[in-house]
Amino acid sequence: MTHVNSTSCKRRKRGGKVFGFKTFCDQGNPIDFNGPFRDNIKKLLDFAHSEITLNGGMKCWSFQLELDHHSPVHFSLFIIEELMETSVSCLCHHCQYIGWGHHLICNERFHFVLPSKETALVMTVSSPNYEDNEGLSNTMSGKQNFVELQGHLLHGVLHSDGFGHLICINGIEKGSDLPGKDLMDFWDRICTGLRARTVSVNDAAKKKNMDLRLIHGVAFGEPWFCRWGYRLLHGSYGVTQLMYQKAIEGLQSMPLFLLMQHFSASDYEILAIFNRYQTMSGHSLSTLGHLFCFLQEIKHRLPLDNHTAPVNNGKTDTETACRWSPKRIDMATKVIVEALKRAEFRWVSRQEVRDAARAYIGDTGLLDFVLKSLGNHIVGNFIVRRTVNPVTKVLEYCLEDISNTFCNQEGFPLSSTATKSRSQFTRNQLTNDMLYLYKYIFTEPRPTGLQSAISMATRIILEAKYLVKDYRGELYPKFAFGSEERLKLLCTVSLQNKDSSGHGSSEGNKKALPPYNVVSLPPHATFKELKLEVERSFKETYWGLKSLALSSVKDVDAKESDLVFGLLEAGSSLVFAGSITDRETNVKGIYESKNDSEVLGCPCGAKEDDDGEKLIKCDICEARQQNQCAPINNTEDVPHIFLCSRCEQDIILFPSLP
Repeated sequence: MTHVNSTSCKRRKRGGKVFGFKTFCDQGNPIDFNGPFRDNIKKLLDFAHSEITLNGGMKCWSFQLELDHHSPVHFSLFIIEELMETSVSCLCHHCQYIGWGHHLICNERFHFVLPSKETALVMTVSSPNYEDNEGLSNTMSGKQNFVELQGHLLHGVLHSDGFGHLICINGIEKGSDLPGKDLMDFWDRICTGLRARTVSVNDAAKKKNMDLRLIHGVAFGEPWFCRWGYRLLHGSYGVTQLMYQKAIEGLQSMPLFLLMQHFSASDYEILAIFNRYQTMSGHSLSTLGHLFCFLQEIKHRLPLDNHTAPVNNGKTDTETACRWSPKRIDMATKVIVEALKRAEFRWVSRQEVRDAARAYIGDTGLLDFVLKSLGNHIVGNFIVRRTVNPVTKVLEYCLEDISNTFCNQEGFPLSSTATKSRSQFTRNQLTNDMLYLYKYIFTEPRPTGLQSAISMATRIILEAKYLVKDYRGELYPKFAFGSEERLKLLCTVSLQNKDSSGHGSSEGNKKALPPYNVVSLPPHATFKELKLEVERSFKETYWGLKSLALSSVKDVDAKESDLVFGLLEAGSSLVFAGSITDRETNVKGIYESKNDSEVLGCPCGAKEDDDGEKLIKCDICEARQQNQCAPINNTEDVPHIFLCSRCEQDIILFPSLP
């Protein structure tokens, strides 16, 4: 994120208008958006500040945004136009992965970028709008273009036909002053205001090496992006919506007492974490879904940091390298635990614990080291709790007995209200506990029936990562009959081109029709004028239709001289038959995917042309399948000659020659 303080403001040339971050692209801010996307984006750029032309000839504009009038922090939004005429690659691999390979290639892509502090530097020092940058204008050299940089706080792309992709979003962990929620609100306002059609996202978000689509799925039954209306389109390796829903329901309904019985014999820390949050909860947490939902709910109520030491899961600080031997550390730990036992499980100050332990351990440095390492740590059948007394501000300790904890009717341990009220946790402690649960339950393989079921459900959820949001309901305004000064119609094109053999071949039958464009006409327009307006609209939108010629309107019997208004009502949907007159144009090459002739014959049942996973082709039938299903685990294992299972079986059954 570009942070602008009072000093850096002086370096930037004055005169640029500043817009509100939380209202940007709302209706009327900076303008009313009443047309289709290709018109709205032009209106928006009229209010932008023109920046330098990037490598590759891409034009760039910027907006200065502020969080509020009293904040000294400003943000820079860059909008970059990528023309297909000069682009390194006309194909959009995001379209291919999401299953939009049948879409026509558009004339432009518009990249919306909120840079991080690091990526903003590349743009800032090379901009002519900044002073004191002599000798820095070549910073962009060596970078193909600004949009290919990694680490932007937000990067989305919208094609000129209104379809688009959210490529990345990075919140506080990447140095932003804004959480991911605010960044998503910002992106959603842009798509809504500009009237995008449909936007996709590859949900690969992680936090502390945890896949958030798994965490949010178990907690809330859906991914995080679903809060903004995104829904699962398809998964990799043949994962369907039904498979995903069954996997979510299976993990959510997993009884915790069953997990406790499964894990308690091998890891007391799992039992301690279960007990810790049952203690904090005011109701019974009986399933895995209840537990993760509670963890997510309290995360936002906890402070980012306080004086309480972080929860230490797994290896403790006492196990790290230090000047005391493990034997002496273990002895000191037992002495401290025994001193806390004599306190009868009440909260005692650090000084009291230290004084009691000094009767047996004379090394005060060792005692201080162990006391510092024992906060919220399991020793045998006990948890050593540590917190700061809110009144005296003194560090206190308490011992909690896991083995004698009373269990409720669901078999889940419950602790006393007194202990509950004194147990204080930070967000960092919560994240550590969640990370421990994540690794132990979802990622560590164990040869048991329960773990096999968990692993299968986890794999299905992780493979369900392609989401879309449909903005079509917001794309076109309601058509007003009788009050419109111009007649608006919805029009699309069915291409009727011949193949290389000269036989008729309707590309419109093989590929889905392009989305309908809004065409606006005066009240007395003829069908000839309508045809010319539709040609112009599609030529301006799509890269491969520059020589488009329309012949007729399907299912409408009309002459070119007939008035449109006399035969059609406002808002009618029309399909025009057309063809590409330029014979040098490869009709199949005007689409995002060129793999229609290839077959995806994967054992997992995947039907999509390409979902972003690595593919290998059979050297006999040329059917493609995903490496993981081959199985091929890494690049080194790829064979020089690969046969699919069907061809391999056919060769085995083929009679040998005499």
